[in-house]
Amino acid sequence: MSEVDIPQDVFDSIKIPEREKEREIRQELALSLYNRGALSFGKARQLAGMSKEEFHRELGERGIERHYTEEELEEDLEYGQK
Repeated sequence: MSEVDIPQDVFDSIKIPEREKEREIRQELALSLYNRGALSFGKARQLAGMSKEEFHRELGERGIERHYTEEELEEDLEYGQK
């Protein structure tokens, strides 16, 4: 696994409870990279440590549009017709 180094003083200054920092940073990074088109939905939710439903809900809450592949769109349309 790769790691990203964050200067300790910067990490310490993040105003998030200590036990939640790593999870929050991973989620923020995942959402940002997904929004920029740098990560797919699946890889972004994997980085965020979220289920498909959780990640989709978080995208909606933040007003981030879902980037569908043609295959994903077809799957969702088929599911919606059941």
